[in-house]
Amino acid sequence: MTQRTLADWLSYLEQLHPTAIDMGLERSREVASRLGLGRPAPKVITVTGTNGKGSTCAFLAALLRAQGLKVGVYSSPHLLRYNERVQVNGLEATDQALCDAFAAVEAARGEISLTYFEMGTLAAFWLFQRAGLDAVVLEVGLGGRLDAVNLVDADLALVTSIGLDHADWLGDTRESVAFEKAGIFRAGKPALCGDLDPPRPLLEQASALAAPLFLRGRDFDLAVGEGGWHWRGVNASGQVLELHDLPLLDLPMENAALALQAYALLGMPWQPDILQAALQGTRVTGRLDRRRIHWRGKTVSLLLDVGHNPHAAEFLAARLAAQPLAGRRLAVFGLLSDKDLDGVLHALQTQFAHWAVAPLPTPRSRPAAELQAALTNLRASVSVHQNIAAALETQCEQATANDEILVFGSFYSVAEALSWLEGQAAGG
Repeated sequence: MTQRTLADWLSYLEQLHPTAIDMGLERSREVASRLGLGRPAPKVITVTGTNGKGSTCAFLAALLRAQGLKVGVYSSPHLLRYNERVQVNGLEATDQALCDAFAAVEAARGEISLTYFEMGTLAAFWLFQRAGLDAVVLEVGLGGRLDAVNLVDADLALVTSIGLDHADWLGDTRESVAFEKAGIFRAGKPALCGDLDPPRPLLEQASALAAPLFLRGRDFDLAVGEGGWHWRGVNASGQVLELHDLPLLDLPMENAALALQAYALLGMPWQPDILQAALQGTRVTGRLDRRRIHWRGKTVSLLLDVGHNPHAAEFLAARLAAQPLAGRRLAVFGLLSDKDLDGVLHALQTQFAHWAVAPLPTPRSRPAAELQAALTNLRASVSVHQNIAAALETQCEQATANDEILVFGSFYSVAEALSWLEGQAAGG
């Protein structure tokens, strides 16, 4: 039989289970047992949160790798290549490695049906277990308590932020969301929260498990000034640690602060210069991701961000307001139908001189006509386009050297923009 390619496997995985999301750990736990999967590394750090998971994972991995540790990172979703989801020491898993992992999971699952995400998570654990890692950083896909990543007991459990998203699965209150996310906490193991107003269920879960709880604003915090930022926190012994005059970062410094607190609890060497360099060198594609391109004889500035809910939009609005431009900001915007359009627009409606809206390449896309209607009601300047690439080209056409184009609203929006950018780089 011809061996499946990675594209073959991914197509197969999409059709394997009757629903894309099927919360629960029983199926994955049984297949993990059949595979003989234990802990994927001696140290396991699990990260959940409404926003900020990706950059927090990236900061943590960078801090650990700067100490010479061999680190695995599992994240989702991907933008252009599935391989982005599984990284070992900063390198994406190869097609062949992923195919081997999927084949192993397929052979073990037998009659048990698994979702796309469950198959991918078990495949990542299988690869990590064979890679001789010192630590893994695991990003929760959805929620926490019933997410496949939660099969593994975390040595450190991080909650970045708590907002409303995925209400069909996590509930429509911050309390219900907090309950689901606190499901990654483990008895007696440190739990960290970067949200300045953690709902009561999160605090109660930590207390019930006797999990030492480290809260931003109480146990660790940051202060941001015009020329730099400062951090303070504690190590596992309660000793106060501080870092001063850190250079400002493009990625959210709140997430860097949370990653630093997690690092401080691991008993690793505390070397300010090395920690600073690790944070400065951290980049995450599609998250406050600045690009400058040459397009039809002029230079165009782009900012790509996968933010897709009101919490992310509020953060983005604050970041943009703190960075005034000589010119205009132009939006390229698409949104999924299950996202809070009014909440996103409320945060960002005043930031843009013109909005170019488009549908996303998925049946879950909100129609561009709905985006246009909502923006028209807000008296915004808006145009409708066939797809994100066409919207981006329109904004590039009118942009001047002092303007900035922001592509946001969804992972799909940014993925489409990245594909367009690859085509431009290749002369397409």
